[in-house]
Amino acid sequence: MLYSRMLITMGVSLYTVRIVLNTLGAEDYGLYNVVGGVVALLSFLPGSMASATQRFFSHALGQQDQNKLNRVFGVNSLIYLGIGLAAFVILNTGGLWFVENHLEVPDGRLDTLVSLFYLAVFTFVLTILKSPLMAMIIAHEDMKIYAYMAIVDAILKLAAVFLLIYLPGDKILVYGLLLLLVSLIDTTIYSIICFNRYAECQIKNISWDAGLAREVVGFTGWTLFGQLTTVARGAAITVLLNQYFTPFVVAARAIAINISGQSNKLATQFNTSLYPPIIKSYAANEKEEMFALVTNGSKATFFLMWILALPVFIEMESILVYWLKETPSYTVEFARLSLVEGLIFSISLPVTTAARAPGKMATYESILGFFQFSILIVSWILLNGGFGPEFVFYVAILVNVIMFIVRLQIVGNLTGLPVVSYLKETLPSILGVIFISTALSLLIKDLFPVGDLFYFAVSLVIIFGITAISIYYIGLPSKIRKKLTKLIHSKLKSLPF
Repeated sequence: MLYSRMLITMGVSLYTVRIVLNTLGAEDYGLYNVVGGVVALLSFLPGSMASATQRFFSHALGQQDQNKLNRVFGVNSLIYLGIGLAAFVILNTGGLWFVENHLEVPDGRLDTLVSLFYLAVFTFVLTILKSPLMAMIIAHEDMKIYAYMAIVDAILKLAAVFLLIYLPGDKILVYGLLLLLVSLIDTTIYSIICFNRYAECQIKNISWDAGLAREVVGFTGWTLFGQLTTVARGAAITVLLNQYFTPFVVAARAIAINISGQSNKLATQFNTSLYPPIIKSYAANEKEEMFALVTNGSKATFFLMWILALPVFIEMESILVYWLKETPSYTVEFARLSLVEGLIFSISLPVTTAARAPGKMATYESILGFFQFSILIVSWILLNGGFGPEFVFYVAILVNVIMFIVRLQIVGNLTGLPVVSYLKETLPSILGVIFISTALSLLIKDLFPVGDLFYFAVSLVIIFGITAISIYYIGLPSKIRKKLTKLIHSKLKSLPF
């Protein structure tokens, strides 16, 4: 279900970017992402709480403690409500001041961007209120519901894009209003599902437990710092590029991030399904099971991203031509560098989940947060020194490699994860798949003429097939290959034809 979810949302998202870019124009598209970047500077608030909520929900489920689960839901609901109010106040004071006084805005567009900012703020607050409900669904491992809701969200956003073409008015404001409506519908549906499906999701359970609140906030405090630094390397860099370059460069980065984000969805969705069992196995003191999940999960998350990332990386120029027709400068280079950064980070996703299992986040978040925040600082220094915008990606790639090494050592100390065994199990197969699939794919690519749509499609299919075969025979151990083969055969036999 998560795989189907990814395919549908990926298709909708990529098509949406094309239509929105063509409808708004590159300049307005860049401005839209700058305003969204200002609002997203506070996304560390729900982001940090989402990690805490999933951890406490999954931990209580692992202990089979319904009373604790009820209390966790009640306390988290009140905390999220407080976060929503705080975000609303901060954005409508400091955020609005920044938009009005510090953004580089074309003449005559400030009033429009202020109105767009208000729409983005309300959309963001609804996202905060929706977060604990999503966390509850994931903790219960109801991945079908999670997948269905993502599909509903994708369809609603696709409908918003079609309406954008035909509705009158300033297109950038119309688009902001439509996305607010989509967020309102999403939040309503999530509320109905959770309050009808889970016993802990009841109004009567919403009460304050000071002891549990201190435990949640203690865990969240350091996670909050980690999420803040994550935002700094994302949304803040978008704002930073706006200060040194034109909106067209910001638009190029937004397109690049969207492409890498779609390729990364396979990895992140798989890791979403890993989060509850990793936490539950730790809570049940099943350490070997947890270590196996982390090790195999790291390989799987990387391979699931690599199988899409390699064809996209090699055929990036053609993809952008056929997808968007005209793209801002730097888009091809940005997109390829963003894919590399995402691939490095994907290996760490299960390790990051394991770090949250013990609930001792101070060392982990402070050290990793320092490295993530350094991306923004070093990027600012380089841009201020006259370097090109592509250097923000170079910095992020280098720091992500360092963070992977540091993250492993910290998680080894926190959970007992055998780091050497982990590296022996993961790196040789990952590097083998990268080398073989890349070499063969580049060889195939050179055999086809450039600029022909038919050969472009054939090239994509062949590279995808080479990558899949490389993963199957080089990346997977024989035991998992046998299980996968058996699963495929059983699925084929169940087909009605």
